[in-house]
Amino acid sequence: MSPTQDPLSSQSVLADAHAHAEGGGRFGGWRNLSRRSRGLSLRTLVILRWMAIAGQTATVAVATAWFHFRLPLWGCLACIAASVAMNLNATARLQRSDGSAPDGTLTAAHLGFDILQLSALLALTGGLQNPFCLLLVAPVTVAAASLPGRQAALMGLLVLAATVGLFFFSMPLPWQAGTELELPPLYRFGTGLALITGVIFTSAYAWRVAADAEKLELALATTQDVLQREQRLAALGGLAAAAAHELGTPLATIQVVARELLREASDNPAAAEDAALILQQAERCRDILKQLSQQPEEGDAAFAEVGLKALLEEVVEPHRGFDLAFEVAVRTASGEAEPRVRRLPEVVHGLSTLVENAADFANSRVRVQALVDAGFIEIEVVDDGPGIPPDILPRLGEPYVTSRPQGKARRALAAQIAASVAAAAPGRKGKKGDKAAPAAEKIAPSQGGMGLGFFIAQTLLERTGGRVSIGAGEGGPNPQKGQPKGARVSIRWPRPALEVSS
Repeated sequence: MSPTQDPLSSQSVLADAHAHAEGGGRFGGWRNLSRRSRGLSLRTLVILRWMAIAGQTATVAVATAWFHFRLPLWGCLACIAASVAMNLNATARLQRSDGSAPDGTLTAAHLGFDILQLSALLALTGGLQNPFCLLLVAPVTVAAASLPGRQAALMGLLVLAATVGLFFFSMPLPWQAGTELELPPLYRFGTGLALITGVIFTSAYAWRVAADAEKLELALATTQDVLQREQRLAALGGLAAAAAHELGTPLATIQVVARELLREASDNPAAAEDAALILQQAERCRDILKQLSQQPEEGDAAFAEVGLKALLEEVVEPHRGFDLAFEVAVRTASGEAEPRVRRLPEVVHGLSTLVENAADFANSRVRVQALVDAGFIEIEVVDDGPGIPPDILPRLGEPYVTSRPQGKARRALAAQIAASVAAAAPGRKGKKGDKAAPAAEKIAPSQGGMGLGFFIAQTLLERTGGRVSIGAGEGGPNPQKGQPKGARVSIRWPRPALEVSS
């Protein structure tokens, strides 16, 4: 894997996150209004209201004591007292619960109360003639920045209704004693229109800022996830190198002992078969460790160009010859010739792991199919097994997550050894009443059930620009009773990511 490919894959992931946040299209964000429902924490709402109460109390006190305005003092104090009572109730609720988690519905209720309380206070002090009517913009701006689209729009309509009400129903503007200030209706109409315009533009601005912040937050979370996967994969690479180094000596010892057992068991076919099986598996382990310890070079055959079907055949070939039927097919649009692709080691290893998992769970058939379209190449690995358990599916792709504590292939290998031991045991042949030993189940060797195979395969395939998706297999999402459900793993690449340009 060349270093230049990692940034490309990260950019593609971030682009997917950006597209997901946008929802598609120029105005995609507006179609996703109902999803944005974080709201504000109760503690934040309490603090904001205490600030509003302090400002309202100071304004009434200065207007009455300093300027000697004739305010409807008891009505203003009643409005402020209602806000105090609301905040005391919220404070008591905050002490009974955590109150630190955002709540969209609670935020909308508190902001709606603030709009009504401020509107009542303005109605007592001049309505739209009062310059403090500009404060009605604040609750709508907060709602646009923190609430879903419907609730934010409801707050805007509430301010619109309050503005219309203040135009028709409000007390005269308090002024100095002996002087009455009466502004013409046209001025009040202009003030109301300016207030509504300010609410619309300010809330729209706050909405776009909040939407952009959400996109950045989603991109940051996606980047952190990519970095975590890369770190875990790098850690696994270090463990693989250490294993290749440490396991070399024990495997050499096992091979020497197995050859000695095979030489001494010339008169015992069962023991010779067991020794040959041990020697074969030890050789396979050495081949795997050799691949782990080798560093491929740019001119190596691992980077050669192959046909797409030849690549699939290479992946499937180690698993043929057992009790499963493998189907390999390539479908192209408009009957064009199959493309030639890069034989990337990440793709080969990732697809091999997926095919091995499918073979380990399949009942009778595994299908590996490639679909080539104008803009993408998609490879599907489908089996007719029991499918992926619902409790495993949401966590599939994380390391050490598996539904196979003892794989089918390992059970088959254990059955083969047990059958050989039973056949070689003295006094067991030809006894009356003995049941025939069941035939050993033949299946492709498995890597076991550590839960790392799919994680490594998905990480490697995504590093090449592929997108991995999981679904139901041949039986569909709701198979009939007794019909196997199966599993389907699809990997889709943009054609330039795999295809060799001519």
